[in-house]
Amino acid sequence: MSIISTVATAVALNAASASASQFSSAAGRYRIDPESRIGFSIAQVAGPGINGRFPDISGRFDIDADHPAQSFVEITLNPASVKTGQERIDNFLRSSAVFNVTDYRQITFHSSRVVQEGPTSALIEGVLTAKGVSRTETFHATFVEQKPGSVAFHVTGTIFRVPYGMGIGIPLYSNAVVFDMDLKGIK
Repeated sequence: MSIISTVATAVALNAASASASQFSSAAGRYRIDPESRIGFSIAQVAGPGINGRFPDISGRFDIDADHPAQSFVEITLNPASVKTGQERIDNFLRSSAVFNVTDYRQITFHSSRVVQEGPTSALIEGVLTAKGVSRTETFHATFVEQKPGSVAFHVTGTIFRVPYGMGIGIPLYSNAVVFDMDLKGIK
């Protein structure tokens, strides 16, 4: 969700802080590899909580090695693809009580700001739209590796469910959804 922005920022910022020869090849446009992983968890009082992933994701990011703040990320995920390993929970998450996949078939994130936090990390801010609600959210991206034609990032962040109309189950289940993502971009 705010993930892509984080990825683009981290790559661009790493490129700016490293020598030009090391990261000049990282500049450019990347599509998100469908094998990337977007995982999430929601804590539960006195219980195991909910852990899941969204396997149906797409998007792109542009890395501007000379001007990291001009880097861009956009990501789209299909909430109907949610997988928790428990069919009953998957069906509930797809229902109108949570994602309402009948009326809202996509969750999107578009970056608006990238700020370097360290030599290999960046803060990505952007607009997350879920269930018809758009809000500014922030993620943290850490550069993992660069190979010919690809780059990889680890992205984390926390989103609160209530503002998106998905507050069912609170206080038994936490309002906070913790995201842990491994994103790979391919040229």
